[in-house]
Amino acid sequence: MNNNWSTLKEEIKAAAPELGIDDIGFATAEPFLYLRTVLEEHRRKGYESGFEEPDLDKRTVPALQGGEPMSILAIAVAYPSKMDNPPKSEPGERRGILARASWGRDYHQVLREALGKLEAFIRERVPDAVMESMVDTGVLSDRAVAERAGIGFSGKNCAIISPKWGSWIYLGEMVTNIPFPPDVPVTEGCGDCTKCIDACPTGALVGPGQLNAQACISYLTQTKGFLSEEYMTKIGNRLYGCDTCQIVCPHNRGKNWNHRPELLPDSEVVKPLLLPILSISNREFKEKFGISSAAWRGKKPIQRNAIIALGNFKEAAAVPKLTEIVLAEPRPEMRGTAAWALSRIGGEEALAAVEQALAREQDEEVLGMLRRAQEKLRETAQAEG
Repeated sequence: MNNNWSTLKEEIKAAAPELGIDDIGFATAEPFLYLRTVLEEHRRKGYESGFEEPDLDKRTVPALQGGEPMSILAIAVAYPSKMDNPPKSEPGERRGILARASWGRDYHQVLREALGKLEAFIRERVPDAVMESMVDTGVLSDRAVAERAGIGFSGKNCAIISPKWGSWIYLGEMVTNIPFPPDVPVTEGCGDCTKCIDACPTGALVGPGQLNAQACISYLTQTKGFLSEEYMTKIGNRLYGCDTCQIVCPHNRGKNWNHRPELLPDSEVVKPLLLPILSISNREFKEKFGISSAAWRGKKPIQRNAIIALGNFKEAAAVPKLTEIVLAEPRPEMRGTAAWALSRIGGEEALAAVEQALAREQDEEVLGMLRRAQEKLRETAQAEG
């Protein structure tokens, strides 16, 4: 029977591109024992993002409803890393940026469709096969599965790096009761290179393959609420996600995948003007960003990040809108962030807005941010005066 599974495996590999899959690998469904130790240490140190499945057994022991898990199929879909003719970010017309993984159509849908086609392909040949597919929301570690299945090696930047595709890939997996012969893991690695660790803006890569998610800009841009001044400064103009550790990776040099039209970026969506985001309605947000995976947390974090970006640009044209926010916005984190942004921009108008807000603010955290902003603005005014 094993021969049949080998044949089916080769058929699947040959059909993968027309199923919407750029790379596919086969792994055993044995427990990921080494991963449990890593995850336990990660939790002990407080490095988790909070978006993960909390049950470590579920994350390390493959399960299959209605069947015995025998194999895991890992799939990869490559996405673009470059934008054609990106619009310029200029004074008065400042722009933010979305990470490449959220360019084009939401990858959850792209991967689900590809896995659906893969399931149908297998079902035609093995009608009673038990299969369960997962994308992002699955309990298993996408990276651990992809590494075992030979898609690529686990880089020091915590990304799976494929010798062919680099790390510009989306990952998904399927657990099945079919005992496919497994593929061999990739033996290549990062060697002595530490470019990603050196370049991480917040030092979130605390060691090779070790990420403190709490400090990672990609995670911070997806949170709701207040951010520390240190992190706000380091976020720059990122509205969603961060690509720094992938951009600097030598394995990604010259790699740009534009063979999937649905993943190509619309530059006005992925490098949008910042000021209009501050006034965007829920409906407009859905219309503009709804196709992207960046929309999953709603508009609130992206609006807060747009305020941060305007502050980092020291964009004087934003002062009237930021004044409106600091005085009348119902969300405290938006008022506090606007106070910080005004303090970065500087000038009499900014100081007047902050002092007006101080007279009416009730929230303790916002008051603290307003006082710091006032102090900074006064210092700057004195230095310039």
